Amino acid sequence: MGDVRQIRVLEVSGSARERGRQHGEGARDLIAASLAYYAEALTQQTGLTWNQITDSVSKWLPISEQLAPHLVEEMRGIAEGAGISFAEVLTLNVRGEFVYDSRVSGSSARDSALEHDEERDAVDGCTSFFLTGAASGTGHTLVGQNWDWRTLTADTTLVIRIVQDPLPTVVMQVEAGQVGRHGANSAGIALNANGLGGSFGDTIGLPQTLIRRLVLDQSNLAGALNTLVKTRPHIASNALLAHKSGYAIDVETTPDGVDWIYPDDHGVIAHANHFQASVPPQLAGRYRPVSADSLLRLPRVRARLAEVADAKDDAESVARVKAAMSDHLGYPEGVCTHPDPGAPRLRQWSTLLSSCVDLTTGVYRIAAGFPCETDYEALPWSLYDGPGEAPRNP
Repeated sequence: MGDVRQIRVLEVSGSARERGRQHGEGARDLIAASLAYYAEALTQQTGLTWNQITDSVSKWLPISEQLAPHLVEEMRGIAEGAGISFAEVLTLNVRGEFVYDSRVSGSSARDSALEHDEERDAVDGCTSFFLTGAASGTGHTLVGQNWDWRTLTADTTLVIRIVQDPLPTVVMQVEAGQVGRHGANSAGIALNANGLGGSFGDTIGLPQTLIRRLVLDQSNLAGALNTLVKTRPHIASNALLAHKSGYAIDVETTPDGVDWIYPDDHGVIAHANHFQASVPPQLAGRYRPVSADSLLRLPRVRARLAEVADAKDDAESVARVKAAMSDHLGYPEGVCTHPDPGAPRLRQWSTLLSSCVDLTTGVYRIAAGFPCETDYEALPWSLYDGPGEAPRNP
């Protein structure tokens, strides 16, 4: 275990329970900090006690055990390793779904403006990208994103490498205690995701952390796409699925269906936090983007990413990606989002980290914090290192 800037880097292996225990032990302090934040933020936001919150998330356990039993087992191991309850680990993994449900169940008592403000608090705000062929300047396939979420969770983020033979080895950036979020695997499959918002009823669906990990657990592209398209989520989310071959598809998933976008003629996909393929019919006539700045970020990042095609080598290609993901139009919000000092402390929002993954070479780069201030640094292993190999210096 080591550190890339402020982000802890952790490798786990063995059975699902053993992997979870290693995660819990290796990130015990980060998990404690995350629980302390959500205990304060979610109780303030919902008016429920922490015990009421952790009791209520049990409704996601049956579907999780049915569709992802190995990940439930991994969560049980995290609880053991961190010395906390399983219910608390489950809460960390369903925090978006919980906020969505608390908003939907109480919406009749709220005015629409407050309801929409709370909708943003249910989803991560992110800007994702895919570049392949001439679009990357080098012919490589690059994927990544700025991960925007609540500012006070920044110090609880973790990069984890999960060796789980015979499944692919997975590298992800997560909040400590979560079993899935954004990342890539040794089969050359990458998944980046963005929250979308919108109300789709209260039928229980699979939490996003589990869906995303199930996608990255796949050893072939068809299996990953099938998992993404056929699994009913609890909340709407955008998923940018990419492969080392240069293939990519962006899938806007909702509890009631999916729509999709392919790369443009230049080999580019960019996505933010509003529906781009189509507005679901359930939201027609009343749709408002969960983050208004998403409408600003998308054309801005597209224009800046177009400059990557002029790169002459890998270093310049990554530098141009960094420049695109550092854009400040709309400051403090924008592609690179900084906290608004006028916002309530618990609900301040900013870019937690930025990633740039080369699916051609397997180099996984992270800029810890704001990409405008932090260089992309290679993690200590390639995606394509063997599952039994020790981490190496980049």
